[in-house]
Amino acid sequence: MFAAIVAGTLLSGCGPTAGAERAAAASVYADTSIAAAIGAETRTPANVARDQYRHPRETLSFFGVEPDDTVVEIWPGGGWYTEILAPLLRERGTYWAVASERGLNGVRGLIAKDPATYGQIRLAAFPAQGSDARVPEGSADVVLTFRNVHNWLMAEPPIGEEAFRQAFAMLKPGGVLGVVDHRLPESADAARERSSGYVKVSTVRRLAEAAGFRLAAESEINANPRDTKDHPNGVWSLPPTFRGGDVDRDRFAAIGESDRMTLKFVKPD
Repeated sequence: MFAAIVAGTLLSGCGPTAGAERAAAASVYADTSIAAAIGAETRTPANVARDQYRHPRETLSFFGVEPDDTVVEIWPGGGWYTEILAPLLRERGTYWAVASERGLNGVRGLIAKDPATYGQIRLAAFPAQGSDARVPEGSADVVLTFRNVHNWLMAEPPIGEEAFRQAFAMLKPGGVLGVVDHRLPESADAARERSSGYVKVSTVRRLAEAAGFRLAAESEINANPRDTKDHPNGVWSLPPTFRGGDVDRDRFAAIGESDRMTLKFVKPD
């Protein structure tokens, strides 16, 4: 990766601590690049306001995203992370946004509005079928999906197994799958995964490991202990959706966005 190459060039021949210094320099380079992308003026103010809940700097650093990586975002929705990943990867990396034809409308809107920032984004189908455009197998350094596993479980029929299988195929050996989703307590009825928007960590692990992944690390970056996970409209009772309208809106606003798992999986070498 570019960060490591630069660090190695600058610090080669520095003695027994050179390896640690190279790693530190690469980490600083990646973190500085992520911070710059998060601070980009092209981001939507409403999206910036949600940084307090979504912790993009810490999350992308935890997943090891670097500015020269090939990164795939599965189901980017309206483009919340697209506004960060596209500028981060524009010069030295590659950013793929993958979803259904309809699911790519948000990203297409960003490309049309600001081609200078978003024009380098590559688009593909997910889950891909038949002759659909797709991410080449074994080409990605990192695959990311934010708050989507619950949607795969709620689909008719569920597509979780196929989604993880295709994510595994995209990655290089040693590549990372980063998953963030609304966290259901392990003691809860599993049926709630089909209606509440919350999903158990054990369910995500089961699907990922069945596809061949190994869990490398977990983080509480996106945890929210105020979230009881027991709301009349599921996770959508909370901000930013407020599906209940004005009913108990202040109470849900005080809770904030959902409690979320943050899981880092690796495709074995």
